[in-house]
Amino acid sequence: MSYSLQKKLVVVSFLFVPVTLLLLFLLYPSLRLLQFSLTDWNGISKSFNYVGIDNYIDAFKNPDVWKALTNNFLYFGIHAVFIPLEVMVAVFLNNKMRASNFFRSIVFMPYILNGVAVAYLFSFLYNPINGPINALLEAIGLESWIQNWLSDKGVVNYSLIVVSLWRFSGLHVILFLAGLQSIPNDLYEAATIDGAGPVKKFVHITLPGISRVMEIVLFLNVRGALQVFDIPFLMTQGGPGLASTTFTVYTIQTAFKYNNYGLASSLAIILMLMIILFSYFQSKLFKGKGD
Repeated sequence: MSYSLQKKLVVVSFLFVPVTLLLLFLLYPSLRLLQFSLTDWNGISKSFNYVGIDNYIDAFKNPDVWKALTNNFLYFGIHAVFIPLEVMVAVFLNNKMRASNFFRSIVFMPYILNGVAVAYLFSFLYNPINGPINALLEAIGLESWIQNWLSDKGVVNYSLIVVSLWRFSGLHVILFLAGLQSIPNDLYEAATIDGAGPVKKFVHITLPGISRVMEIVLFLNVRGALQVFDIPFLMTQGGPGLASTTFTVYTIQTAFKYNNYGLASSLAIILMLMIILFSYFQSKLFKGKGD
């Protein structure tokens, strides 16, 4: 057996398992999902009828779907607004200071906590009867600020977004911190010699240096905002009514609560396409930056 043939056999043997797993757990389920999105399958019966693109048409005509998407984009918008603050925290933690490693661990800690534990923790904090938040507001004389945080349609989404910010902002800070630490100090030293101030250093060195990280954080924001599920599902079940329902919560309820797997599959396909499109346009937006 020739050396080239032996080399090919080794490569094929090493790739066989991951490629097989990829086909089995990614490609095949995706194709089946696409098939079910064209049917009226209820998730129980062995047979189903093909209805073409009716499920997709129903999804775009359904006002509840658009309401859920509005909630998703609210998550994205508020997370995007907090990105400058996350960068500032990363810059602060990047400076040499006492107990910096401790503060970095504290910032990252919420992200590694279990989502169910986080949901139940904040459900207790938001409790309108014996919750610490309302008790604190009453103790400091701000009774007018007391709210039914999870049952008022006007504030429920903002209450849930606070939980999301608390949980995921630490990850973004650590990513920005890694980007800052990858910038050579020689650039800052050269800028200092040329008389550049802190603002010019930040604009012309720091921001271009973390542009790749910024791209990653924005993608995580888009994907995370479109896939928000555990926090609203566990804390409000999408209520009151559909006030805090997100796209993924609505998809899950469509499948397992109303047994409309055809429509739920079409919603899942739409979600996947939205993430791909956002990723494509974002890559075009950041193309060439930070090189």
